Amino acid sequence: MSSLTTSRVFAPIGTAGKLFAFALDVGRALFRRPFQLREFLQQAWFIASVTIVPTALVAIPFGAVIALQVGGLIKQFGAQSFTGSAAVLAVVREAGPIATSLLIAGAGGSAIAADLGARKIREELDAMMVLGIDPIHRLVVPRVLACMLVAVFLNGLVSVVGVIGGYIFNVVLQDGTPGAYLSSFTALAQLPDLWQGMAKALVFGLIAAIVACYKGMNAAGGPKGVGDAVNESVVISFMLLFLVNFVMSAIYIQLVPPKTG
Repeated sequence: MSSLTTSRVFAPIGTAGKLFAFALDVGRALFRRPFQLREFLQQAWFIASVTIVPTALVAIPFGAVIALQVGGLIKQFGAQSFTGSAAVLAVVREAGPIATSLLIAGAGGSAIAADLGARKIREELDAMMVLGIDPIHRLVVPRVLACMLVAVFLNGLVSVVGVIGGYIFNVVLQDGTPGAYLSSFTALAQLPDLWQGMAKALVFGLIAAIVACYKGMNAAGGPKGVGDAVNESVVISFMLLFLVNFVMSAIYIQLVPPKTG
């Protein structure tokens, strides 16, 4: 096996190691003072502004599709009274965190990677290090915390809009009973389901921000390199988010017993 082939085979392993080391550096910088409050607020507002409208628009079809599919399936078994509970479970547990993670990684993460990548090719990050300023503490930490905060709020927005959309489509298109839909919320759903969705959103925001910051700060090759870094950050984030979502769901199912109607 040639050295070129060997380097290509082990390149993903090296990238994963560097990404993990970068995450550890971010973890250490979280507790350093002073905290960049102004940068944090600016980034939180920016990420929310680019993601809140797409999130609301995506949440409506998510809730509608879940309500239609679940309602049609449950109707075959004559258990229409559980439609609301099943729809809430699907939205709060899976659809909400996944929709949030995709938009945070696709809209917010790509913007972060492009911003830091542009700073990298303009040698602003090198200039900061020459001045004794740590770019991770100054730029990365506020962006990571902002992504985590916005992800939690967006997850709540998706959950609310998705449940309302499911209610409308169930009542209007499937001739469901409004009272039965609302009263069945607690039949199968429970409070830990909500906490699990919030925890997923928090972790997804952390992953998307770290990947975006890592790829942006390691961009090379001019404007084309910035574009490549943005694309790579989105692809890697999506892969990691789906993997982590599966792991967290499997752990939750094992730890929290399902509620029986």
